Amino acid sequence: MEHEKITIEATIDRPVESVWAYYNQPEHIVNWNFASVDWHCPKAEVDLKVNGKMTSRMEAKDGSFGFDFVATYNLISEFKKIVYTIEDGRTVDIDFTDDNGKTKVSVVFEAENMNPIDMQRDGWQAILNNFKAYAESK
Repeated sequence: MEHEKITIEATIDRPVESVWAYYNQPEHIVNWNFASVDWHCPKAEVDLKVNGKMTSRMEAKDGSFGFDFVATYNLISEFKKIVYTIEDGRTVDIDFTDDNGKTKVSVVFEAENMNPIDMQRDGWQAILNNFKAYAESK
């Protein structure tokens, strides 16, 4: 089954080495990996290598719902690119581009078929916006 590809972006006012660390280290991921203030990411695990796994626990703060986001890394090019496959077979392609001391993060993900495209784009963009705010606060 073919999935529509959605692109989201943010430019972070930090050098690419810092952005890479904030994006990939579990102690940072738990501080930004959620789409709204009523959700959180209480646990993250990262084995940042080809065929390594990434797992993030995403939960509503009231405990009403939660899920594990699990993916396997397909490609790692340090400070430049990450490609991973989510458990359901969809791929995510992330580019980190140095722009005079700032870093542009572009994420292209394959949409799932259960929720509207706009909802998915908005949710992923909200998470990336949280990431930007977190990284720029450091």
